[in-house]
Formats: sequence, C-alpha cells, structure tokens
Amino acid sequence: MTSSGAVAMGELVEDPVLRQRYRFERGTDADGEFLVVELWCDPGGGVTPHVHPTQFERFGILEGRAEFLSGRTWRELGAGEAIDVPPGTRHAFRNRGNATVHFRTLARPPESLEAFLTDVAALSRAGAMMRPGLPRNLTGILGAAVVAKAYRDSTVLELPPVPVQRLLLDPLVPISRRRGLRPGRLAEALG
Repeated sequence: MTSSGAVAMGELVEDPVLRQRYRFERGTDADGEFLVVELWCDPGGGVTPHVHPTQFERFGILEGRAEFLSGRTWRELGAGEAIDVPPGTRHAFRNRGNATVHFRTLARPPESLEAFLTDVAALSRAGAMMRPGLPRNLTGILGAAVVAKAYRDSTVLELPPVPVQRLLLDPLVPISRRRGLRPGRLAEALG
C-alpha cells in the first residue's frame, strides 16, 4: 500500500472484442474511495455510449490519440490531455488511429466498475460477444442478462434501452444462475 491508501495495480484483464486491456487500482484519499483503470485500447477498439448515474470519471491520455464522446460531442484527445465526465453524462471512446492508445481513468466512487469491465471481458474472451459488445450466442445472451441486471445501477448501457433490457433480459437471469453465471464471477464460470 502507498501512503495514499492505493494498492498496487493488479493483473492485466484482456477484452479481445472491445480491443482493450485493463489494470485496476483501488484506493482512498481525502476525497474518498477511487478506482484507477489503466487502459490500452488497440486500433478499432473502444466502448459504446453509456452512462454512470452517480460516478465521475476523468480520462487522461498517456500515449496516442483517441476520440471521446461526452454528451453529444466527440472530441479527439492526445497525450497529456484529459476529459472529465460528470455523473449522468452519456459518454464513450474509440481508437480510430493506427496505434494503441494508453490512458488512465479515475472513477469516483469506484462502485462496481471493475467487476463490470471484468465480467464483460470474460464474456468476450469466451467468444460469447461480438462487436460492438453484442451477444454472439446463448452464453452471450445469458451473460448479458447477468451483466445488464447486476450493474444497471452503476453502468447504464444505451442499447438496448433499459425498459427493453428489463423486459427481455431480466427473466433470463434465473436461467443464467442455474448455469453458474453470476456477477463478479463470469471469468470462473466461463473458464
């Protein structure tokens, strides 16, 4: 542990469908708990528009260039630049360049962001997801049901709309659980 209460960065988590790799660091400081996500986004990678209702995020570019959506406006950022995303703001990012983008994201409060990203990456590595993060097969649909319901309070995916998620995916959660698919443990279940 460091003097700020931060713990050392953990293992690298790979998401081959979204073309990114993550490392997570949790800590506390005078402003409370935080999560740092160190991220490498390969060409063609990124995430679709989503909202964190109660979470602030600051994206800081270390190397390369990426495009960031905040609200309805896309903006390109390069090394040394940052963008703040207040709670409740629709946002996304993408790498349209030819080189990997390396950045850090500070998320405050941490909520379940690490578990969400880890579960989505597990579905991706299992071949259950396709671009742009849509289910590829039955395992993907059942995993998406678990993810959509478990993390809905902290990460709201734009598509399908939440009422459709509730109508179509929530009834699948009991089936998912019977198959061993549980939030925070998809990597174990999918091998």
